[in-house]
Amino acid sequence: MNSREVITELQSLASEKYKANVVRMGIPEEYCIGVSTGEVRNIAKKTGKSNALAFELWNTGYHEVRLLAVLVFDKKGIVHSDIENLMGEVISWDLCDHLCKNLIVKMKDYEEFIYKWIISTHIYKKRAAYTLIATSAIHNKKLSNDTLDDYLKLIRDDSDIAHEHVKKAVSWALREIGKRDFDYNEKALLVAHELLDSGNKTQIWIAKDAIKELESLVKVEGRTRLISTKTQMGNTN
Repeated sequence: MNSREVITELQSLASEKYKANVVRMGIPEEYCIGVSTGEVRNIAKKTGKSNALAFELWNTGYHEVRLLAVLVFDKKGIVHSDIENLMGEVISWDLCDHLCKNLIVKMKDYEEFIYKWIISTHIYKKRAAYTLIATSAIHNKKLSNDTLDDYLKLIRDDSDIAHEHVKKAVSWALREIGKRDFDYNEKALLVAHELLDSGNKTQIWIAKDAIKELESLVKVEGRTRLISTKTQMGNTN
C-alpha cells in the first residue's frame, strides 16, 4: 500500500463519533479523519514495516495517519534526530504515548531520551520522558535498581510542571515504579510524601494522585508486579 491508498482506506472507515473524540483532544479538525485506534492497527498489519512509507504518512499531518505511521516505522532505520523531529511535532498526549510505547522504548538507547527530555520545555517531550519511565518500569524486566532509583530522583527533582498532560504522566511513572515490588512501593511512597511536603501545588497534586494507588497495592499469586486492590476486586467479580 502507498500513502494515498492508506489514507483512502482510513477515510472509508471514518465516523463523526471518532472525529469528535479526536477534536476534543485539541487536534485541529482539518487534521482529523475520525478512525478508531483498532482500525489503525488493522491497516498497519497490512502495510508492514517501511520507514519511507512511515515518513510519507507522518508528513500528511493527519492525526490518525500519524498514529499509523508510528506502527509502520522500523526502529532499525531510525536515528535520534528522526525521533527528535517526530516528537517535536506532537501536539497531543495520545500520539506522544503511542510514539513512546510503540517505537521509542523499543530502541536500545531509549534511556537517553529520558534524561534529555525530562528537562525540556517542550510539553510533549517532557511528558514523553515520564511516559518512557512508566513504560520501561512495566515492561523492562532488566531495569536495575540503580536505574529505578535514578528515575525516582528525576521524579522528585523535575516534577513541577503544571500542565495537565505532564503532571498526569509524572504520577503514572511514580505509580508504575511503585508496583515493581514492596521495596519500590515504599520508595515510591517516600518520594510521594516528599512531594506532598514540598509546598508546590503541582507536586502536591501528583503526590495525592499517586498515593491513592500506591497505598492500595497488594501481591497476587501469578503476578510479578503489585496490583491495586481495586483491580483485584474487579478481577474477582
